[in-house]
Amino acid sequence: MTLKLTRSLWLWAGALVLALLAVIPLATWIRAVAVLIVVVFVAVAWVRAGRHVSRQCESVVLADNTALPPAAYRQPVVLVCGDGLVGLFGAITAEQLALRQTQQGCYVRVPGLDQLSAVSASLIAMRPDWSAQLSVMFVVNPGEHTDDAVLAGQVRAFSHQVALIRRGGIALPLLLVSYQQASQGVGPWFSWESGQTSPCVRQAGACVSLVDWQRQGANGTAHAERLHTSVKLNSVAAWLKATVLPHFANREARSPVGLAVACAITLVPALPLRVKGNLWQQWLRNKIALVDTRQAPPGADTTLPFPDPLLNLLPTHTQSSAVHRASVVALWLFALAGLVALASSAWQNTLLVRQVSDDLRRYLSIAVPERRDQPEFALRQEAVTVLRQDAGRLDSYYRQGEPLALGLGLYRGERLRAPLLATIAGHREPSAPIPVQIPKPVRLDSLSLFSTGSAHLKPDSTKVLINALVDIKAQPGWLIVIAGHTDATGNAEQNLQLSRARAAAVHDWMQRMGDIPESCFAVQGFGASQPIASNDTEVGRAMNRRVDIRLVPEVGACVFPTVVLDRQPPVAPAAFIF
Repeated sequence: MTLKLTRSLWLWAGALVLALLAVIPLATWIRAVAVLIVVVFVAVAWVRAGRHVSRQCESVVLADNTALPPAAYRQPVVLVCGDGLVGLFGAITAEQLALRQTQQGCYVRVPGLDQLSAVSASLIAMRPDWSAQLSVMFVVNPGEHTDDAVLAGQVRAFSHQVALIRRGGIALPLLLVSYQQASQGVGPWFSWESGQTSPCVRQAGACVSLVDWQRQGANGTAHAERLHTSVKLNSVAAWLKATVLPHFANREARSPVGLAVACAITLVPALPLRVKGNLWQQWLRNKIALVDTRQAPPGADTTLPFPDPLLNLLPTHTQSSAVHRASVVALWLFALAGLVALASSAWQNTLLVRQVSDDLRRYLSIAVPERRDQPEFALRQEAVTVLRQDAGRLDSYYRQGEPLALGLGLYRGERLRAPLLATIAGHREPSAPIPVQIPKPVRLDSLSLFSTGSAHLKPDSTKVLINALVDIKAQPGWLIVIAGHTDATGNAEQNLQLSRARAAAVHDWMQRMGDIPESCFAVQGFGASQPIASNDTEVGRAMNRRVDIRLVPEVGACVFPTVVLDRQPPVAPAAFIF
């Protein structure tokens, strides 16, 4: 992916996060800090992406003052690693990359298997459009190895590098190549494509089957040489199938590569790094009990040919373009941000519905008070105040539109607005109570009513009691409380009994004379426990000897009997019925 596309994706991701911060309800200071963090993070990613591309470009050092083909180059670009690199590219230091360009493609030497992913990343950084035409050629020459385990380790290391590159979105088709020394000199390329059991012979732009190639021998000698080549070819193919190919097709491996696009073999007069007792010689000894000890002829060319006839087998348009991949990533980021925004909106709407519903239930659960002095009145007033706040909030959303935190098509507050307004409109407050004017207590002197130490009313006390009854103006439903008091002279217990008896005498007279129900009275005796003056003087003791009559506004305490009048007309005697 190009640097421009990478930076565009970072900007897109930052814009989506900022949009989410606008949707998700947060405190102002938290939102400000989050915006600052996002801006700094995107800026750091922008700078690091540029530095990463610069480092990758600087790491590509080509030997022999060569240069990469232009960005518009559309031939296959093959990364070459494995055996025979000296014969293909010559002796070049490991710090440099060698490049060979032919009419059919471009070959790039990878010095070591562990550098394959790094070289691939560097090339893509310099030529982003090459990701669709990049492939890898792995060279396996049995004449350069003496240990099967070492070769297997190299194949596994190569498979791991290929897996790393493919995880980055590059298809990286595989071409497996093997060079075999033979006295016939440079021969054609024999290739097995995926699913083929018989090889194809590719030479001078032509592709024929192995049987046809054998029949095309010009004479008997040529036919015999081609038959000998076919036998040797089958042996090399059998060795590759038994030793190398299982490591690529093993599904249980940690980094399986899969089958190669093509497996190709060619015969050369000499191998540059051929060793004695190599794997090929071991294979022949185990199979036919013979050892091929022939050496390369003097002056034989050790330069190995590139597999140009096979490059047309490599797919160059299997990988989607960088713009397409960037678009897919941007679409996934947008989908993720949309999912987060929808989840946040759904949760906020759930909280809104839960809050308003709870406020409505709390208001309706409070009993309607009859008076303002009841505790339910304050609770109901507080609940209706909260409902008015909720109604104002929902009405604002109705007139101006719901906020983004509740929007995105998930707003559910409108269905609560009507019942909320109806509940508020039906709220009624109890009327204020009318102030009750409680008459002042009537205080009667005991000496004017009773004789000393007596609880019997004097004959001349009637006038005093009548005046007291008129002054009280007893109201229906009010309680008449009659309390008797004495001074502190004498025995306290006798004084208490005397005060109760005097209060009872006044009660009996008022009930009898005023035709007032018994339930309207309350008789109390306090003795000398509630003096209104000092008992040390005669005047004070006279004031303490008293009977107090007061009215208490207690609803339902005094109920007058209902008089039902018989309004039916009188019935005449039977004697007068005609």
